Amino acid sequence: MRAAGAAVVLQPATRYDRRMTNYAVFLRGVNVGGINIKMAGLRTALAALPLRNVATLLASGNVVCGADMGPAELKALVEDCLRLNFGYDAWVVLLDQARLSAIIDACPYPPDSAERHSYVTLSSDPAVLDELEGLGREFDDAGVLRLDPAALAWLAAVGGTIDSPFSKLTAKTKYKAATTTRNLRTLMKVRDALLRPN
Repeated sequence: MRAAGAAVVLQPATRYDRRMTNYAVFLRGVNVGGINIKMAGLRTALAALPLRNVATLLASGNVVCGADMGPAELKALVEDCLRLNFGYDAWVVLLDQARLSAIIDACPYPPDSAERHSYVTLSSDPAVLDELEGLGREFDDAGVLRLDPAALAWLAAVGGTIDSPFSKLTAKTKYKAATTTRNLRTLMKVRDALLRPN
């Protein structure tokens, strides 16, 4: 039995370890709205879990890792860890490597454009995205498009993301509590990190 407070030694593994599933974990509301988490602190907290190859990307709460468990079990484990270590009502979207790649491949929008930014709103509650998808049809310029039960793509003019009608819609409390949004470039960086061998 491990003594209380003893360090957890993680065994080396590659991202291609066949016993593991590679996951992307997207935290909701990190470093906005008063929830401030340093990525070094996040890595330290997650290192105590039975995960491999834990890495964070950017400062918006993006984690890649390997785990020998299913997505529902891992989601609950990570959320409990965040609540315990950082004292907030943590909620994450968790996608395995194949599903994240499929979402990116399904998006018809370019990651970079001189006129528009491409965003993907993620949720673990498909009903929330069903509602957003329906309401989003009212905004012709948003180009709202369902990519997956957990993912909804949309567009905003460069320099006008915060003021765009669809962005304001997703920021409402009833949706903000159940969704998290990333630009397409960020999703591609996360996917590439999952594919990169140690």
